[in-house]
Amino acid sequence: MQELINNFLGVLPFEFLNYTFMKNAFIAILLATPIFAILGTMIVNNKMAFFSDSLGHSAICGIAIGTLFGITDTNISMILFACLFAIALNMVKHKVAYGADTIISVFSSIAIAIGLAILTAQGSFNQYSNILVGDILSINWHEIVYLFITFVIVFVVWYYMFNKIHAISINTSLAKSKKINIMLVDDVFVILIAVVVMVSIRWVGILLINSLLILPAASSRNIAKNMRQYHLIAVAISMFSGLTGLIISYYHNIPTGPMIVIIAGIIYFITFGLKDKIKE
Repeated sequence: MQELINNFLGVLPFEFLNYTFMKNAFIAILLATPIFAILGTMIVNNKMAFFSDSLGHSAICGIAIGTLFGITDTNISMILFACLFAIALNMVKHKVAYGADTIISVFSSIAIAIGLAILTAQGSFNQYSNILVGDILSINWHEIVYLFITFVIVFVVWYYMFNKIHAISINTSLAKSKKINIMLVDDVFVILIAVVVMVSIRWVGILLINSLLILPAASSRNIAKNMRQYHLIAVAISMFSGLTGLIISYYHNIPTGPMIVIIAGIIYFITFGLKDKIKE
């Protein structure tokens, strides 16, 4: 399969696709950006930007705990920890009376502190410090397989559960009246976010992962007139930002992750300026 895809990409009239690392990065962007956009729409609707950001920060703790248990594949330890982290955070969030942002900050702070303490004590923090900024050009085929599996899972779950997730985002009382299990749907949603964040974080970086989830969705919300447009525009913006950022970074020797975020940020401000005219 890998050889077949590489041969197909090699036929395309783009000079940068002559290199294996660029082919891998190109495939990763095609798989990851639609996922970011789709999940981002509901993250923005549910005002969960801080939540997804805290999941990214928890990656350090996932890696650290994985090293304690001898898990050599850090992707597995990060995903397992992030899923547990997301479920626990969601559970506590539903049981407290004060703001969810306070709970998220508490969980995030503790997770980062534990992760840094363990990795520093082991003298291995420098080994994983590159996860802060990420490097999409270093992504390998093994990680692309993770992305592809995640891509399929997200779209299958989204197909069957979108209406329930959307109903909860509009009105929880309405969702309860339709006999929707709010806690279960919320848990599935936050687990999806956790998996996507952890699978992508090595090439996006902890510092930028939330930007790629939020910016395309926020831009789309500025100009979309209905839910269908909201999703389609978000996907288009996310993929455009990803591919354009990759190409510019290749020709101008700029880090890919920051370049993608810069383009997505520019698009956000353009849509923000146009939103009143488009929605008239």
